[in-house]
Amino acid sequence: MEPDHNTQLRQAMVEVVALHAQAAREHLGKDALDPRVLKAMATVPRHEFVPVEIRPYAYADQPLPIGWNKTISQPFIAAVMADLLDLQPGDSVLEIGTGLGYHAAVLASVAGRVFSVEIVEELGMAAKRNLARHGFGSVKLRIGDGTRGWPEHAPFDKIVVAAGSELIPPMLLQQLKPGGRMVLPTGTAEAQELMVVTKDAAGKTSIRGVMPVRFAMLEAADEGRVHRAS
Repeated sequence: MEPDHNTQLRQAMVEVVALHAQAAREHLGKDALDPRVLKAMATVPRHEFVPVEIRPYAYADQPLPIGWNKTISQPFIAAVMADLLDLQPGDSVLEIGTGLGYHAAVLASVAGRVFSVEIVEELGMAAKRNLARHGFGSVKLRIGDGTRGWPEHAPFDKIVVAAGSELIPPMLLQQLKPGGRMVLPTGTAEAQELMVVTKDAAGKTSIRGVMPVRFAMLEAADEGRVHRAS
């Protein structure tokens, strides 16, 4: 049976992401991303995780608006962040910034256990529906303040933050397991760098910069958004 149009678009998107990774080899330190991440991105229907009116652009290698001054990340950046996590089967992964659920679906395809926090209730509820509808109902989702993580399920093997912050949120660092890894953008709204934070067995952290990026800034609950469990 011939692949459908969206399957072809997904494969084309993954090929563009792979080429982009080769071009960014100096930043990444390698010229190929984790094939498990690329396979997941070739499988998860990104067009089902964006607003209907922008579905024609779902497989373009660019960020797209999803409402509430939020975006779904550029596929290349989403792939890089997942790759940098060095996901392993059975990892417990905390995602900050669910959006409409696409990246959580990719993470769950590779690692399995994903816990995701979204500060905008409307987005979080839509993400929950999207994930359940496409076979990712095992993803645990909470509406709340991402700077606080999810203490009830901590510690986590991996943490990924899809929003910028000037400093590494201390509660997230506390919730990272010894031997764990966190990927997040740090800096100001105008200039950010994607960082990898690792914690050794003794709890000592090390940080390395990867590449310049641009994300919306991480919001706390006192900035007018909800903070409750779902």
